[in-house]
Amino acid sequence: MDDKIKKSQLARLSRIEGQVRGVARMIEENRYCIDVLTQIKAVRAALDKVEQETLSDHLHHCVAHAFHAGSARDRQTKIDELIAVLDNRGR
Repeated sequence: MDDKIKKSQLARLSRIEGQVRGVARMIEENRYCIDVLTQIKAVRAALDKVEQETLSDHLHHCVAHAFHAGSARDRQTKIDELIAVLDNRGR
């Protein structure tokens, strides 16, 4: 992973970690359910962004490399990995 992207992802994950702690505090404080749900949705959206950026980086570097310099087996491995990960996204 590119150092700039890595730094950005780690910063984003730190913010998400704080958001999750905030949600836990909200639950401990018996905050209004809709407010808790709104914050949970925000955490999911932030995680989705991390996932999208990581997937994009993977496609641009790892997969592209396998298709330009790798063997047929390397290419098939990358395809199979992506199918497995994307198949499990909604679960």
